[in-house]
Amino acid sequence: MKLIKIPFAGGGLGKAESAEKGPDKVIEQMHDLFLNEAGFNPKFEIDEVKVDNNNIDETNKAIFEKISALKEKAIIIGGDHSLTYSCFKAFIKDNPGAGLVIFDAHPDLEVGLDTPTQEDYTRLLIKEGLLDPKKLILIGIRNWHGYEKEFILQNNIQYFDMKKIVQIGISEVCDTVMEQVNQWPAVYLSIDIDAVDPAFAPGTGYREPGGLTSRELLTMLQRLKKLKNLGMIDLVEIAPDKDVAELTSKLGAKIVKELG
Repeated sequence: MKLIKIPFAGGGLGKAESAEKGPDKVIEQMHDLFLNEAGFNPKFEIDEVKVDNNNIDETNKAIFEKISALKEKAIIIGGDHSLTYSCFKAFIKDNPGAGLVIFDAHPDLEVGLDTPTQEDYTRLLIKEGLLDPKKLILIGIRNWHGYEKEFILQNNIQYFDMKKIVQIGISEVCDTVMEQVNQWPAVYLSIDIDAVDPAFAPGTGYREPGGLTSRELLTMLQRLKKLKNLGMIDLVEIAPDKDVAELTSKLGAKIVKELG
């Protein structure tokens, strides 16, 4: 499987400092992992998008071109969450009607400009008609603005905030999500590490208490991996300079290993 590094933090609005170091740090931690929990040792072919952390537009162009050229399933390691915009844009070009499942503490539906950032890339995908809001599922939300929630309700976007996840349980959430996305032509899965509680993943720009445990996230991802229409995955917002005892990069490595 392809493992593509995108060491870009230019879309992080100053909150993604050191996220550009995330891909290399996660891959470094993978060397200490052997078989995954399914009993396999997935092999990866590592590639990289050449980015310019001072030029968002040129970087987005480079990301789009690299992902557009892919002819196989891949896992992308960022970098800040703005990269999902160009990755999904490239993915849906060859997978019309595809949907997006996002694990994140935030909906990333801020009112922004025409250049994607980690806070507004989701709204931009919808605004540009690249993503049908009915094919967007948000999981793990626990900090959002009122206008973001209003946008969610107006556009009938399905979401599972942490309160709801605790109330109905992760098994029920997985069942509901999988039943829905099985009807889509293809699925893009995006994992912002801040979906996880900072007790388990402190190395990120936005530390939001009350999130998923690392075990809960891994269990949900192991379920979603079984989707036959799962086409592409990204893992973002790991910031090594903010980490504690390498907990976050180790979790990132574990996530990649389990999804490989």
